[in-house]
Amino acid sequence: MTKTVIITGASSGIGEALAYAAAAKHYNIVIAARSLDKLNAVKAHCDSIGGATHVVVCDVSNKTDCERLVNETIAHFGQLDLLINNAGISMRALFADCDLSVIEAVMAINFWGTVYCTRYAMPYLLQSKGTVVGVSSIAGIKGLPARTGYSASKFAMHGFLESLRIENRKTGLHVLIACPGYTASNIRNTALNKGGEQQTESPFDESKLMQPEEVAAEIFKAVDRKKNYLFLTFQGKATHFLSKFFPRLLDRLVYNTVAKEKDSPFS
Repeated sequence: MTKTVIITGASSGIGEALAYAAAAKHYNIVIAARSLDKLNAVKAHCDSIGGATHVVVCDVSNKTDCERLVNETIAHFGQLDLLINNAGISMRALFADCDLSVIEAVMAINFWGTVYCTRYAMPYLLQSKGTVVGVSSIAGIKGLPARTGYSASKFAMHGFLESLRIENRKTGLHVLIACPGYTASNIRNTALNKGGEQQTESPFDESKLMQPEEVAAEIFKAVDRKKNYLFLTFQGKATHFLSKFFPRLLDRLVYNTVAKEKDSPFS
């Protein structure tokens, strides 16, 4: 039977790459994001590859939108096998300078969006013995300076999904936490500054980062193998290791790395 997947944040970056990877597997695909024009462009490419694609305009910080996303999926395809919670935004500002509304906005999308979508999808995922994926970050392994809200949202996502995994040890539900390292996308361009405006420019050379297509392929491999965790890039794997065994060293390395960024908040 053809599998059905929901992918949030599917209009660009990792989410877009996940949609194309699902289409190559001939999945039924429901892509969700806030931009209808971008979603329609992704749908056209998915359909050309071989996936059956349905578009849902959805703001995952809105409970009603998340419920409608799942309901439309069931109405359109009749089942749900895989939910990929990928929608996310970032921020870049020292906590002392940051408006609290920035952290609230990041938590609303990254954490509450995952909770809402997962909650409404649960009855159908339990029925199919399906999979919940949280696309997290190395910022969910180690708190990153100037990304307090982003790290907090990813740590919260980890705690939620780990608890969900343990609750469902005997139900057949699979839960994957995927932690890419820095990946080429527009998440840094759209990251919020201290006043809640998009910073518009990435502090990195995006061409030198891991590409979203590679991340998408690794996530689907991890889903197929029913892995609990996925750590990607040397930096991501090193962060995971050092956070366990050399946390003070990692504090220093993280500080020094952020201090060297273009327009660093420490400069």
